[in-house]
Amino acid sequence: MVDENLSPIIVWLHWLVAAAVFFLFISSWWMLGLPLPSDNFTYRELPFQLHKNIGITLMLFVVVMIGNRTFLKRKQGELARTRLEKLAELDHLLTYLLLLVCCVSGYLSSSYSGWPTSFWWMLEFPAWTEEDDGLNILFSDLHLWSCWALLAVVSLHIAAVLYHAFSDATNIRKMFRL
Repeated sequence: MVDENLSPIIVWLHWLVAAAVFFLFISSWWMLGLPLPSDNFTYRELPFQLHKNIGITLMLFVVVMIGNRTFLKRKQGELARTRLEKLAELDHLLTYLLLLVCCVSGYLSSSYSGWPTSFWWMLEFPAWTEEDDGLNILFSDLHLWSCWALLAVVSLHIAAVLYHAFSDATNIRKMFRL
């Protein structure tokens, strides 16, 4: 359930993460439909770089949100929780875990693809390794399946939001007080 002590920054981060995840899903389908790069088709680099930049930024936001959630848990101590609160906690834990797996596996896949990664076109990430098709495919598959799992967990999250919206709008109002 949504904590009374949630700061507006964390609420904003929640919505930025939601928008980023939505964008990343939509952009990935579009990107993969683009023709492979060649001398005539070099524009594919921009959407892939944007996708990577948003993914890396998303990972940073998620780390901040996990840190905040951990801090609040320690501050509040263990309180008696209902079954629904435990399910909500599990949903958040799975969401954070899958977001991190998606981001890290996407970055590792990109690292092994041989294509460079720059962070918002300002910071060039070093090449950690040589191009390796086998590892690129492994991390790409992990990225794909963790993203599908994330979509399932996010769907459950949205279903819970709708349940609360129609049964008790208190939690919903807390997430919209920006």
